[in-house]
Amino acid sequence: MRTIELLAPAKDLICGIEAINHGADAVYIGAPKFGARAAAGNSLDDIKTLCDYAHLYGARIYVALNTILKEDELEEAECLIRQLYDVGTDALIVQDMGITQLDLPPIPLHASTQTDNRTPEKVKFLQNAGFTQVVLARELSLNQIRAIHEQTTVPLEVFVHGALCVSYSGQCYLSAALSGRSANRGECAQYCRLPYTLTDADGKVIADSKHLLSLRDMNRSEYLEALMDAGASSFKIEGRLKDISYVKNITAFYRKKLDAILSRRSEYCRASAGTCTFTFEPVAEKSFNRGFTPFLTEERTADITAFDTPKSLGELVGTVKEIKGNSFTIAGVKQLNNGDGLAFFNTRGDLEGFRVNRVEANRIFPLKMPDIRPKMQIYRNFDQAFEKQLSKPSAERKLAVNIRFFDNSFGFSLEMEDETGARIVINRSFEKEVARKDQQDNIRTQLGKFGNTPFEVSRVEIDLSENWFAPSSLLADMRREGVEKLQVCHRMRYRRELSKRNIANADAALYPEGSLTYLGNVANSRACAFYKKYGVGEIAPAFELCPQKDVPLMFTKHCIRFSMKACPVYQKPVSSFKEPYYLLYKDTRLRLQFDCKNCQMLVYAENK
Repeated sequence: MRTIELLAPAKDLICGIEAINHGADAVYIGAPKFGARAAAGNSLDDIKTLCDYAHLYGARIYVALNTILKEDELEEAECLIRQLYDVGTDALIVQDMGITQLDLPPIPLHASTQTDNRTPEKVKFLQNAGFTQVVLARELSLNQIRAIHEQTTVPLEVFVHGALCVSYSGQCYLSAALSGRSANRGECAQYCRLPYTLTDADGKVIADSKHLLSLRDMNRSEYLEALMDAGASSFKIEGRLKDISYVKNITAFYRKKLDAILSRRSEYCRASAGTCTFTFEPVAEKSFNRGFTPFLTEERTADITAFDTPKSLGELVGTVKEIKGNSFTIAGVKQLNNGDGLAFFNTRGDLEGFRVNRVEANRIFPLKMPDIRPKMQIYRNFDQAFEKQLSKPSAERKLAVNIRFFDNSFGFSLEMEDETGARIVINRSFEKEVARKDQQDNIRTQLGKFGNTPFEVSRVEIDLSENWFAPSSLLADMRREGVEKLQVCHRMRYRRELSKRNIANADAALYPEGSLTYLGNVANSRACAFYKKYGVGEIAPAFELCPQKDVPLMFTKHCIRFSMKACPVYQKPVSSFKEPYYLLYKDTRLRLQFDCKNCQMLVYAENK
């Protein structure tokens, strides 16, 4: 039986708690420093609070410590890792292999997607080097995931939802080269979301002011079962910078999808405990998205790009039918509400938004009438009613408890056992006397009042030798003590996974390559020692330490020639444009190179 984990993001403690409430089996959150989202750091106290809360349900907390480290940061990182372990962190998500050479507590290490994990050889090496989970490259297909699973035993983590980096993660140096802000240091300037003009070698304009490196957002919700069968064990939602409504909605959306699969596939089981109930119906399109794509899950598809805008489209609600004065009608079936945020592509091709002031049936009265035309598509990127639902408590997660109330020689006993096997017994001395009325209903009512606790009653068994009188105050007091002890029991029973880095075959592992270029992201002596230990002879310094000229700054499966229907492999057209192609934005000039053998596009920076 393989355990299946839903892994949700959290930018802070509140988001983390709501991710657990809405069904996450694990949450990943930024450390105080050294995370790949520099703006999403969290205090040790908050991480401890989140760990304590998650562990009640058997859920895990992973802390992202996934930047490359400079030499003078190693000591601080080592100290921070010990502190993270002490507050209850279940695993670290890391990129820098120098971390493995530090004096660490027995905390498991997960290989970040930024370690560029796309081959069976690389993943097997990481497994042998002691990593307990490997985050695969987003670009891998089902067949590629299956091939890795067949040759390894380490749990495989795959992204299923959220924003897509256009480059292979960890292999993008565009931001570092153009602005000094390194993606591998958590400071990406997102040059991929800018509008570029595409020209050929003769300066002919092929596309003007389009977001030619911007991708849609991933949505693999229809492929979850196929991903399980291919070997994936952990399903990751992107979004450590997203707001709380995104975390609530998307986590609940995937929780319901996974539960439906797990209910009929007995060979898979859920990674944590507790049943979630929601006050809303989760809909992925209602949260931030640039349009969705399954992104190369089965094969190369043409729908991965978001050339028109890097902003959120939301959900398509219909098309403009009739314009009349300061209002218009929409042909569509979705209910619109006062205060909704709508958007459309104007005649210049730009995404333009406006707020709904009033709705009458399918007639919309905007706050200010936009320049729309009949047959234009209208999107809703802010659903007022939906966001109002999510602004309130929107989920509960409860552990089912069986209760047995029985008498003993000196009074009464209360036994509680929840779905995880945690069990406690409360004994109370009480002078028993036979009651005039039947006590069954009152006992069940009083013992079942779990209220705002992590528990809910599944069954109450009353096993009394006589119809003894049991005061409501006594029952309530025993119930309260039972709940407190059951929570303590949970924390005592929770066992963190310990590191497996010192396994027998670790010393025998060899890195798949004999030398490393700047693509190895080696920024400190400990990382260098790691690779030498595993057979790497020549090691170049990281790009951030030694910027290089005329080297690829981005490696991407997204190919502009393919998007233009000019791919010589898949489409075999006759093009009137002369290569190389260039992307232009203000003073930025990028040269494109097409590597058809490896089916990827390379991006170089050039001065004018």
